[in-house]
Amino acid sequence: MEDVIVAGAGGLQLVEHPMPGVFLIRLPPRRDERGFFARCFCRHELARLGVESEVSQANLSHSRRRGTLRGLHYQLPPSAETKIVRCLRGRVHDVVLDLRPDSPTFRKSFAAELGDGDGTAMVVPPGCAHGFLTLTAEALVLYFVSAAYDPARERGVRWNDPAFAIPWPFPPEVISERDRNHPDFDPAWHLAA
Repeated sequence: MEDVIVAGAGGLQLVEHPMPGVFLIRLPPRRDERGFFARCFCRHELARLGVESEVSQANLSHSRRRGTLRGLHYQLPPSAETKIVRCLRGRVHDVVLDLRPDSPTFRKSFAAELGDGDGTAMVVPPGCAHGFLTLTAEALVLYFVSAAYDPARERGVRWNDPAFAIPWPFPPEVISERDRNHPDFDPAWHLAA
């Protein structure tokens, strides 16, 4: 699929994909003999592009091994969150799963490779689960999140749940017990607020 640049502001480019509300943000860096400079977050520019960007917290994830899977995680309303995800070191296969029952892409996934130096971030809208698989021996991932962590509304989807058949580049080698044991998709539990 060809990228469709839907908007640009202050150097940010918003690239639309077939899942409503899911975007890649491209940050063309300004390069010179010192290296490069790129803005990784600007609430004003993102608002002009139509992306909810009120940051409640920022999370940093460090994975030490290739094949580490984190996710797929999300929060139910009223704690549903927008995430802006960027890989600062290494490379990850980043996945968004649409769990919005009224969405035309309900139960479908979208993935993109994110990595250091490529100036790309994934925008994950509320109502979508998010996870990633590390493609390199080490990966450092930064998330800007619009809602505070709410353990009572936290939910997860198992990476290999047959209800979704998410295509991964290879099976995970490292996965937490919690993520390995998420129950099969059940709308009464996964979508009930």
